Amino acid sequence: MTLPLPSYFTDFLNDIRPTPAQRADMIDGHTRLRERLESDTQLKTGFVSMFLQGSYRRHTAVRPKDGKRADVDLIVVTRMKESEFTPTEAMACFKPFLEKHYKGKYRQQGRSFGIEMSTVEMDLVITAAPSESEAGVYSSLSESEDDLHLDEDETQPLVKTALDGLPQWKTEPLRIPDRDLGRWQDTHPLVQLSWTNQKNARCSGHYVNVVKALKWWRLVHASELPDRPKSYPLEHLIGDCCPDGISSVAEGVVRTLEQFSQRYAFYAACNQVPYSPDRGVDQNVLARIDGKDFAKFHAQVVAASKTARNAFEAPDAQTAAPLWRELFGDKFPQAPDGGPSSKKDGFTPHQGGPGVVGPGRFA
Repeated sequence: MTLPLPSYFTDFLNDIRPTPAQRADMIDGHTRLRERLESDTQLKTGFVSMFLQGSYRRHTAVRPKDGKRADVDLIVVTRMKESEFTPTEAMACFKPFLEKHYKGKYRQQGRSFGIEMSTVEMDLVITAAPSESEAGVYSSLSESEDDLHLDEDETQPLVKTALDGLPQWKTEPLRIPDRDLGRWQDTHPLVQLSWTNQKNARCSGHYVNVVKALKWWRLVHASELPDRPKSYPLEHLIGDCCPDGISSVAEGVVRTLEQFSQRYAFYAACNQVPYSPDRGVDQNVLARIDGKDFAKFHAQVVAASKTARNAFEAPDAQTAAPLWRELFGDKFPQAPDGGPSSKKDGFTPHQGGPGVVGPGRFA
């Protein structure tokens, strides 16, 4: 008998994505920032392009919790040569612009500027000039991004990047200033996005929803968990542990938690942090995590994996739903009265498709 849990996950995911109003504020924020950069008389001659990165761009963002702002991460590709500008000097070039348009709303961070608006926080990352062969790729991104509203329609494939279909050796990382370390460092946000596209395809469109579900678990249980890993390092770990070929979000959640528990048990036992290189560059995305914090996080994942497995194998909706709610909080729907086949409250099964929770046992 097919039970109505697929629709529960559909409703749950709808309730943890950024709202239409939040997405509209994100679009307005980054569109206005781009227009101001392109028209700034001091910066426009050194401006190549600005494009979205981060979880918003990869379709893995979740709704802000506890009154926090929605995040938008942006890369500004410039013509500044790192041989001519130190990280501090490169970032200083943008301060007059920020003082003019965002006075009192921005702060300088180690590798970026944070701009706080009423409902949105933008993270502005500056890069050095790419090589001539790469400049054309990056200059074309601004045009394609103008029509990219990222409406979270996950019945459609993720937007392709300029790197999709290209061998990785034909692409180069961008260089971003690290003020704290006093040097330029590699980053490759387009490889991160391309990797996510390919992983999502290998997971029948469920991967981005597995990431959202586990990010929400992280938010719900924040008081029980160490401060790190979170944000992109957490998403990176989920990507490493989520198996290809999953047939539902629920299966992905269970197997990802179990794989994390098994893969990192030794590190946790030794209070050590594994080396996990970023997509496209040889840098440890877990470098800022303390070994004891990683061990504490691992213990919570082990406990969560057992709850998820019990929920996944529960005999009916009335048994499964409370267990999923233990993981995901009250955003996950309660089981209706009247037995597992009840359609009370409109929780009816949904059919599968890319990015949509497919049929299956408590999918």
